[in-house]
Parts: sequence; structure tokens; C-alpha cells
Amino acid sequence: MSVADLALRSGASPSTITRLEKGEPGIGIGTLADVLIVLGLAERLGELIDIRHDELGLALTDHSLPQRGRSSPAARRRRRDEGDVGSMDDVSDDDGVAF
Repeated sequence: MSVADLALRSGASPSTITRLEKGEPGIGIGTLADVLIVLGLAERLGELIDIRHDELGLALTDHSLPQRGRSSPAARRRRRDEGDVGSMDDVSDDDGVAF
């Protein structure tokens, strides 16, 4: 199918179709949807917007998550020896209930 024919059927200009083929940003999602419908690939739109298939996006999200850290035993000992009031290492509860 030629660019002119695809443009006519999808309601876009030939230059927009060319820009879409090149992957240029700024092409509306509606234009993409129209082109996919004309090509008989409408089901692909759901796959394109499904975040489970976005490997780069998932990797970036995982990288930006806060990392849970644990203090080393030496750091806990040092805080205890310095008299850190916030340390819960030496707290005992005779009733077996603690928070």
C-alpha cells in the first residue's frame, strides 16, 4: 500500500504518515490508531499501550524505586555504644508484645 493510499484511508496527510513511519515524536495516538485500523492491526494498539510489554519503562521504574537498606552489625553496635536513644536493640518486653 502506498503512503498516499494509506494517508487517504486513515484521514491523515502523506507527510504525517511519513513522519509516523520514521518514528518521529508528536504524532497523535489517534493517527496511529487510524493507521493500525486501516492496516488491520487494531489489536496491536492494546499491546503497544500495555505497560507489561514496555521493558525499558519497567527497568526505569525498578531503578527509581527506593532501595530498602539494612544497617551493618558494626553500625548498630556503634549506635548502641554511642547511646542512640532511637535504637530498639536493647528493648525487651516482658509481656512479649513489641512494636
